[in-house]
Amino acid sequence: MDDSAAPLSSAYPEHSYSVTFSEREVVCEHPDGLVESVTWDDLRAVLLETTDAGPFAADVFWILVGQRGGCVIPQGARGERELLERLQSLDGFDNDAVIQAMMSSENQRFLCWERPAHPPML
Repeated sequence: MDDSAAPLSSAYPEHSYSVTFSEREVVCEHPDGLVESVTWDDLRAVLLETTDAGPFAADVFWILVGQRGGCVIPQGARGERELLERLQSLDGFDNDAVIQAMMSSENQRFLCWERPAHPPML
């Protein structure tokens, strides 16, 4: 491990999280070894959760909700900016919800995207 990253990670613990994605899935690795994932096909909703814990603790979290998996990713995790760009490509992604979340300092959840319900088959 590069020693220059240690002070940054200790000052900003969210930098100890890593999020990666492929055409198939999103994977979040926590510093304690926990690995969470959700496939794009299983993804049902994208939420932003804000808390009143900031500014000295992580206070904004992405919640990727699937039926069989999911991820909780703190804002500032390595790869989070790239993930946001990918999430913004989801049809119907609500950037206004992201803006509202970034202005919040309260305990709230903001729905940024939800998979459209499929019409019943006839």
